[in-house]
Amino acid sequence: MHRSSVPLLWRLQESKYRLIGTKCTACNQLYFPPRNLCPTCRREGKIEQFQFSGIGEVVSYTIIRTAPSGFEKLAPYVVAIVKLDEGPNISGQIVGDKDMVEIGKKVRPVFRRMYEDGDDGLIQYGIKFQPAENEASTEKGKQK
Repeated sequence: MHRSSVPLLWRLQESKYRLIGTKCTACNQLYFPPRNLCPTCRREGKIEQFQFSGIGEVVSYTIIRTAPSGFEKLAPYVVAIVKLDEGPNISGQIVGDKDMVEIGKKVRPVFRRMYEDGDDGLIQYGIKFQPAENEASTEKGKQK
């Protein structure tokens, strides 16, 4: 069973829930997860917060059929590397029809339950990704 650290969850809250990364003001390089120091500019660059849109495309993916402890109920599920429109690559779960995931597919962020720390533990939420076409089909359904 997985157990979370409450202090760690509070420290990662902004990046985990809102996709807040950082930007170096000297070289304009974007980072996710956030960094305290630009590895390119070192101390010459000033780091500031940056809000990522979460929109991107699938660069690589795999289907997890034998899940690790605590994630058995989710299997099979898709984990992908997503190249955000702003530049950085991040990993995340793709929700929806796993057979529709393909390299180059546009995705958007959705806020979902990630996992639970047992029956009496914390319920973790965070950003997952969903194919962007789902949004268009949802809007078409609302118009009918």
